[in-house]
Amino acid sequence: MSTIVITGSTQGIGRGLAQEFCRRGHNVVIAGRNAERVASALTALEGEAGQAAGQPCDVAQHPQVQALWDLAVNKFGSVDIWINNAGLARTVWPILEIPQEEIETMVHTNMLGTINGSRVAASGMLAQGHGKLFNVLGGGSDGEYFPGLGLYGTTKRGLDYFTNALVKELADSAIIVAKIRPGMIITEAVVREARANMENFQKSRKMMNNLVDTVETVAPYLVDNILATEKSGTKIRWLNGPKMAGRMLRGMFKKRPDQFEPFGL
Repeated sequence: MSTIVITGSTQGIGRGLAQEFCRRGHNVVIAGRNAERVASALTALEGEAGQAAGQPCDVAQHPQVQALWDLAVNKFGSVDIWINNAGLARTVWPILEIPQEEIETMVHTNMLGTINGSRVAASGMLAQGHGKLFNVLGGGSDGEYFPGLGLYGTTKRGLDYFTNALVKELADSAIIVAKIRPGMIITEAVVREARANMENFQKSRKMMNNLVDTVETVAPYLVDNILATEKSGTKIRWLNGPKMAGRMLRGMFKKRPDQFEPFGL
């Protein structure tokens, strides 16, 4: 069984991945900035086939990221897979109206956090002689623009370049570097952003309803592909072009059940 470290795994898709890996018998190390959420997530993993460990970690702080690696190695011996999932999306403001502190937190978490995680994991994997490193991207990483995602998309576009560079720099090593685009998933963050600007959410609700999925739907697919990835530069993408087109076409003839209603939206 493999040992997997997942940053930002106390909620959302990160927690879903942790649950799925652990259910399959793998060792999982979780992390998040909030100690209570880390403890809650660990409790939820009790009784699964795999073992779980975790601790608070602000990925923007390099020493805390290194401490997360050290915890995994001390507990399970090595790290087979490292997933940089921690990220923050603030989507209710246009670029010129985003509060400065929100910009700094988003840039520090999304960009610096992923850079820290990649450097720590890649260095450790080079020393141990093996490992897979995955960076979770998102809206904007392919250069497309979405209203409200100006700054968030900028960070993800930058991480796409960063990951491509890492693939090239580690090409002669045993380290596999890959990307994950999980698609549009209804998470706690999505619900929070929708409630913060219900008027804007309602404008795009019909279109989004055709494209969104739940964590429970997407996590097994991502785990299957993460475990199967053997080539650096691989992009694991749940919501690809043909799937998006098919859903939008079907939506013209048959209304999809409301995906947001179970989440109180």
